Order: sequence, then structure tokens, then C-alpha cells
Amino acid sequence: MVTFYQIVLDALHKLAGVSPLPAQPTFAVPCVDAIRKSPRRREFPRGRLFQAEDGAWRVRLAGNQGSGILSSMSAANCFIVLSEDRDDVAAGDLVEVQVMTGLI
Repeated sequence: MVTFYQIVLDALHKLAGVSPLPAQPTFAVPCVDAIRKSPRRREFPRGRLFQAEDGAWRVRLAGNQGSGILSSMSAANCFIVLSEDRDDVAAGDLVEVQVMTGLI
């Protein structure tokens, strides 16, 4: 599902004649959870973007991130974009978030 969202969706838009392709902007928010990350690899953990009681936006993991676990995908409303040069994320660190749009 991550591959579909990151690669296939743009290809389908292009084949359908959509121009320009819809942007998939990212923005930085604090991450509530610590995240372990493999080195030298871009990762897209499924996340849940929410507004905290203080009004600030934050993100948390949407559940177990195993590739065969669909419950975290259905609970997610964003991807946490971790670049190849990014190390593990500590709770409270800023992370890039890509909101899921265009699928409904």
C-alpha cells in the first residue's frame, strides 16, 4: 500500500492525463513515539496525525508496522517520511509527515 501511494498513484494520474501531478507536500511535526529505523533506507511508517490539547499538531505510529498488518494502514491518516540519512527517532523529535489525500 505504501508503494501504491508513493509510486503507483502518480503513474495512474499521469496515464489519466492529469497535469500537473498533484503535490504530496510534507511538513514537520513532533513525533510522540520513538521509531527504530534501518540505516541507509527510506521508510514510510504509517502514522496518525492529531491535534493535541494544546492545539499543536503531533504524530504517532498508527500501530504495528508489519507489512502484512492492514489495521495500521486503515488507522493511519499520514506517512511519517524518514529519509535515508535519518537515524532512529526519539519521542519528541521532529519528523516529516505526508498527509494521505486523493484516495477517496
